[in-house]
Amino acid sequence: MTRFHLHLVSDATGDTVHSVARACLVQFEGAEAIEHIWSMVRTKTQVDRVIAGVQANPGVVLYTLVNETLRAPLIDGCRRLQVPAIPVLDPVIGALGAYLGRQSRGLPGQQHLLDSEYFQRIDAMTFALNHDDGQSAWGLDEADVILVGVSRTSKTPTCIYLANRGIKAANVPVVPEMPLPAELLAVTRPLIVGLTNDPERLIQVRRNRISQLHQEDRSSDYTDLEAVHEEVTAARRLFAEQHWPVIDVTRRSIEETAAAILKLIARRHGQDA
Repeated sequence: MTRFHLHLVSDATGDTVHSVARACLVQFEGAEAIEHIWSMVRTKTQVDRVIAGVQANPGVVLYTLVNETLRAPLIDGCRRLQVPAIPVLDPVIGALGAYLGRQSRGLPGQQHLLDSEYFQRIDAMTFALNHDDGQSAWGLDEADVILVGVSRTSKTPTCIYLANRGIKAANVPVVPEMPLPAELLAVTRPLIVGLTNDPERLIQVRRNRISQLHQEDRSSDYTDLEAVHEEVTAARRLFAEQHWPVIDVTRRSIEETAAAILKLIARRHGQDA
């Protein structure tokens, strides 16, 4: 295992540079980064603090500073300390500028403005929380997408992730021997997507959940292999009867499941158009 210091410098929240760093690091097996996150860096004094931090823990510097008056001292400081300083946005901004024939404004934090898109995300987040796990069934027709699946198929976190993209997402659980809400079967606007999971993997997830909640596992139907097989099969049969698209989340991350759902939504809108 190779451990090294990684300084992530941003003039905003740091989400972008952090995501880029994570996406790149997974390509290097056996490398572990000790992350130092420097967010909201917008003054020369703050840049000086970053340089002092890099001097104390030398390592790679990734930055998304767009203001030239802040970039210059950071670059000079890293050069003096003989550590690499990598501007992760420069290739994209440069290519866009050349294509559009315009200069970048160099204004920090523009992706976090309190504009209509921001309030759309807040509205979607509120909707997801109010319509989690079958709550507020009367408002399901206002959703952009409804996720349906048995317990522990990542319905809630996927809805929250979609909400952060401005998608109004609700979820409804499939519970053995319990009918689905009539409101769900009556909706006309939302896309309904069935989520399923491999029974053995599902049992493992459920047992982990029980352990986290410090509850005793009495080998109930919730974690019984035969019962879970029947539960998953019945859910799949329901999805087929309703002609709902199905996503198997067995080996998918939340992000991958959400990406697949976004593709389904885009395809549906394309057909509607």
